[in-house]
Formats: sequence, structure tokens, C-alpha cells
Amino acid sequence: MLKRLSVQNYILIDQLDITLGKGLTIITGETGAGKSIILGALGLMLGQRADANLLLNKEKKCIVEGTFDVSAYGLEDFFHAHELDFDRETTIRREINPEGKSRAFVNDTPVGLQVLKELAALLVDIHSQHETLLLSNSRFQLNVVDAYAENKKIRELYKSTFSSYKTLQKELTALIDAEQKSKGDLDYLQFQFNELAALNLQSGEQLQLEQEQEKLEHAEEILGQLAKATTGLQGGEENIVSELIAVQHIVQSLRKYDDQFESLSARIQAAIVELKDVYDELDKAAGDLQVDPARLEWINDRLSTLYQLQKKHRLSTVDELLVLQNDLEQKMLKIGSLEEEIVKKQAALKEGLTALKKVADELSASRKKAIPGIEKEINKQLVELAMPHAVLRIAQQPVDDKDTFLADGQERIQFLFSANKGMDFKELAKVASGGEMSRLMLSIKSLLARLSEMPTIIFDEIDTGISGETAARVGGILKSMAKEHQVLAITHLPQMASKGDAHFLVYKETKKSSTRSFLRELNEEERVNEIARMLSGEELTAAALENARDLLGQ
Repeated sequence: MLKRLSVQNYILIDQLDITLGKGLTIITGETGAGKSIILGALGLMLGQRADANLLLNKEKKCIVEGTFDVSAYGLEDFFHAHELDFDRETTIRREINPEGKSRAFVNDTPVGLQVLKELAALLVDIHSQHETLLLSNSRFQLNVVDAYAENKKIRELYKSTFSSYKTLQKELTALIDAEQKSKGDLDYLQFQFNELAALNLQSGEQLQLEQEQEKLEHAEEILGQLAKATTGLQGGEENIVSELIAVQHIVQSLRKYDDQFESLSARIQAAIVELKDVYDELDKAAGDLQVDPARLEWINDRLSTLYQLQKKHRLSTVDELLVLQNDLEQKMLKIGSLEEEIVKKQAALKEGLTALKKVADELSASRKKAIPGIEKEINKQLVELAMPHAVLRIAQQPVDDKDTFLADGQERIQFLFSANKGMDFKELAKVASGGEMSRLMLSIKSLLARLSEMPTIIFDEIDTGISGETAARVGGILKSMAKEHQVLAITHLPQMASKGDAHFLVYKETKKSSTRSFLRELNEEERVNEIARMLSGEELTAAALENARDLLGQ
């Protein structure tokens, strides 16, 4: 329940602070007095669009704040889920700075606009004049039926099941598309793979082949140089090894004179052994190296093939070609497994369809069961609202294809209306007048109010298109709703205004060059005068005053 409303610097409101109570609160005022401004401030607090044009003083912040008693509505889980401090008296505040940027707070904790809207939807239902247009909206009509049938849980189950089913459909379509595309790719992948696999590529072979190629291309030159080297070491009459042996003999002969020549002789011996070993390796290298044109040609062809493949695939090594070969193999294996995946996905989709059909049937049955009750209650109330021959009929139209599912079930709901006896039932928008639509919407709102725990319901000129006794009956319905909910009603009709438990007047005052809107609660005498004004205009006649007292039961 909204207990307090505070508005600062909003359009024509400089400062407003009012306290609201239970029951039916009436708000009246002359045309242009600012009733819509009050409603706009409420909407702003509850998450509607904000901008700097709403500021009265462009240099100050606009602040709209409301305090709600939420103790009886089980909102603790909502507060916990959004990391908000729960308070039995919860304060919602919306601020707009001069730059047009807005901030929202719940119990002084900053919140995003989406959280604010979600909380507002649990606290306040605002019915404005344009909302009557919703009556012709198929989704609204469906929601009315589901609300009456208490289909919240089964509808959530249908929604999740439907979402899973649509996901499976998309996945199956993607697999089939992939399979069809892959069939065209498979031959090309296979060709590339075979081209690489046929070469029996070996890691590191390119470097080895390049080194062997270099040797074979210069084999004769290498052999000639090796021959010179071996001859210099040990092959001729005068060679390095023979000379070192002679030197060693000289150094050995000097050992008797000094012990250091012993170690020098040993070092020369080691050098001789090392040079003989070098000679052996050079000789072996010469023996291993052969001028082999056939081998060289094969190496050249092999390397040429490797270079061509690397250029083709924009790679630089055999190891990278091996990685590519493995990737191609994996892609072909994946293509080969697509058919199996498709079979599995088709089976899953079949199961999903069965589950969805089951939930859809339950939802349809629940709606079918609820529709007669809705029709009965609405039509009964239409009689009370001076529409004795008006009849609302709710059509449940199944989809043509049993395997076709909509986001909300397997049928469409349509409200059909006949205002008079003998008239055919047609869509609301085609046959119902503005006054009839207003009364029908009120009947639906009254019905839904009994089914919900909505703390506060606000009606903005629900009396459009009605007058006299009908207005009094509308007021009576609002009065009845106010037994279970806090109801605020903006009205132009005295018959409705007289039904209120509290009465607020919206008025304007112009001083010098500025105009301001105000809102104040009326006492009993002021209330008589306001209702008399609504009856007769600005001139309060004795008859109007007496009539006003009669309406108020005084």
C-alpha cells in the first residue's frame, strides 16, 4: 500500500507531500489542473521514461519518492534476490538531475531501472485511459484467461519446454545444413588429406634433406678437399703426424735433463692420437660420400614437392604440414559423425515434442475450464454496469496444425462482444464503444483484482463515456475493490467521487508569471463543495449542494 507520496520540482509541482490511507481515494480537479501530472509523477517513480524537460526548475533535481507498506505481500525473496535491504515500510525514490540523467533507489540502495520496474509491477497497477486499448490485444486477452485459471506455474513450464523444443529444432537444422554443406567439402578435404598422406611425411625431414642436398651438390669438391686434408695429416712422406712423432722423440730425449719434458711429451702424444682420430673420421667421411646423381635428383624432387605444398597451404615446415594433415583427418571424421548426431537429435526432438504436447494439452484444458467462469462473472458485472444485454464471449481457437506451437500454447484467445440482443458477436474493437470498453475493462480489472495480491490499483478516468447511474455503479465497484486493495481513482464524475473514503483536489494557482499545481485532501465541507462544483459548475447552487450531500449520504 502506498502510504506517502512526495514530489519535488516536477513539471508544475514545486513541492508536494501527501499521506494516503486504505480504501478508495478519489482525486478530482478541473480540466488542466494537473491530475495527469500527479499520475506522471507516480509513473516516473515506478520506472517510466525520464528526461530534463520534466524539471520545473532546470537548475535543481527532480525527486519523486513513495513509501509503501509491503509487510503483507511476501516480497522478502525479491529483496534478497536483488541484494536489497527488506523493510516493512519500503521507500522508492527516483531522481532526475538537470542534465536529464536519472537514478533510482530502493531503501536508499541504488538500483537499475529494470529492478525498479519489476518491483513496481508487484506494488502498483496503473490503469490509464489508453490501457483500454489493451482489450483488443490478443496477448492481454490470453493473460486474463490465464490469470483467472491460475496458470502461472503451468505456463512457466510450457515456456521452458517450448524454449527447449525450439532450441532442439535450431540445433537439428544446423546439423542438417552442416551435413549438406560438408558433403560438398568432403571430396576436397579427402583430396587434400590424400595428397599429404601419400608423402608419408616425417617430422624434421626437410632439414635433413636440405643438408644432404647441399653435400651431394658439392660432392666432388668435398672429396677433393678431404683428400688434401688426409694427405696433409698422414698420407705423404712429409705429413703432420710424422713430423709430430719426430718432435716427440726429441722431447723424450730431453727428459733426463728436466722432468717438465715428460709432461710435454705426453701432451704431444695426445695430440698425435687426436690427429690420427681426425684423420680416421675424414677418411671415413670420404669413404661415405659418393657422387650419386640419382639420389640427388630424388632429394630435389622431394624438396620441390614439400616446398610446393607449403606454398599452397601458406606454411613453412613439414611439421606444420603434419598438423594440417591431422586437422583434415579430424574434419573428415567429424563429417562422418554428423549423420549419427542427426539421428540422435531427431530422437531428442521427438521426445521434446511429446513433452511439449503434453504441457500444451494441460494448458489448453485449464483455459477451457476457466473460460465459462470468466464469461459468467464479467457478463454479470456488465448487467450491474447498465449493460443488461451486453455479452462477452471468449473464443478458444486451436492452431490448424497439431504440431504447430505458439509461444503461449496451442491456441489463440479472442474476446468477442455483442452489446445488444440479436447482434452478432464480433471483435471488441469493431463493435464496442468507448464507454462500453471502459466498463468492460473495469469488470476485468475487478475480476483480476480478486485474484491478485496487488497492493495498490490506480484508475485514471475509468469513467470515460459513462454518466449518471452507471457512474455510481462504477464507483460502487471501485468501492468494493477497495475492501481488499488500496484504490486511487482520478475522475470527473460526482457519482464516482462520492464513493471515496478520502478525497483529494488537484488545483492550479497562478502568481505573477508562474503557475503551480497543488494537491490537498478535502475535509467534509470542502468535499461537499467540490462534488457540487462537479454537478453544477463553478456556481454552487443550493440544489447542487443538496444533491452533493445526498450523494455523500449526509
